[in-house]
Amino acid sequence: MKATNQLFDFHPDWLSHTLANASADLPETKTSLPDGIQVSRKANGVLWLTPPADRANPNQEALIISAGVHGNETAPIEVLNTLVSELFSGEWSLACPLLLILGNPPAMVAGERFLDVNMNRLFNGAHGKTEHTGLPEARRAQFLEEMCRQFAMAHQELALSHYDLHTAIRPSKRERFALYPFVEGRSVPSGQCAFLLEAEVETLLLQHKASTVFSSFTASTLKAESFTIELGKVEPFGRNDLRRFRGIERALRRRFRGEPAPGVHPPFDHLTVFEVVHEVLNTGPSFHFHVPDDVANFTEYPPGTLIWEDDQGGYQVGTAPEAIVFPNRAVPVGQRAGLMLRASGAFRARPG
Repeated sequence: MKATNQLFDFHPDWLSHTLANASADLPETKTSLPDGIQVSRKANGVLWLTPPADRANPNQEALIISAGVHGNETAPIEVLNTLVSELFSGEWSLACPLLLILGNPPAMVAGERFLDVNMNRLFNGAHGKTEHTGLPEARRAQFLEEMCRQFAMAHQELALSHYDLHTAIRPSKRERFALYPFVEGRSVPSGQCAFLLEAEVETLLLQHKASTVFSSFTASTLKAESFTIELGKVEPFGRNDLRRFRGIERALRRRFRGEPAPGVHPPFDHLTVFEVVHEVLNTGPSFHFHVPDDVANFTEYPPGTLIWEDDQGGYQVGTAPEAIVFPNRAVPVGQRAGLMLRASGAFRARPG
């Protein structure tokens, strides 16, 4: 209890402290848990945890887990808060170094995706663009990059993974799916696929180029095995059915504790893999997007369907059906209005 009071100023948990100090510039605060875990609150919503030096790390790994980069995506935030509360109350011991991030506290308080600019488009240095000068979300993205760099540098001898947890603003025909950032010459390790299945994620989307999202930064710059993981539908704090998030909660707890991976069992025994075949961009005033605003992610379109057009041309679905994710006609000119995908295979795990 003493450690919790020191870090969270007598707030009952990490989340309530983070919300209460959403825009505060808090100093770094350090403490230790009764079992020897060193905890540093690097800033509001950022915890760096280090197990005792003599404690075994069976999986030889360090983990970065982030949520709340979009402030209204509350369920993964609540999952991380639950795990932190369990750890601080001594329910289990931490085996690996851990960096936990609640990305955008002011947007979390407002119940909005972002306040000034989409923070998940500000990584890989995009926070430094002239149009973002002085914006709090740009400063936060820059700070989070630096925290991740320091964490990776401190644990160079360990395998580094980053899971950036989200929920979607629209329905999806595939409720849980992961996006694997593009890094030239890299393929998804089977162990990571097995972890996604353990988390009850059944769909994997292979990105086709580097981007400015958080997971792309850690993958390309820090060489982490990184994923953006979509876990369901956006709901306000307190309105989430957390039973639907038990898969990711159990899988993360198991990794934090350093336990071996469980066997896989149907229905979570294979990942359907999709590849990006076309990126829809808002090309300007003549851009016309033919996908309805309320369409669900992974809605499939038959060959020949016109997806968008402008004065210079457009895009039609090719010779095989294609699905769309993240359709959004309201994005600024030059930004992504959707991705067209094609199923490219499956990863099948060995039965447990």
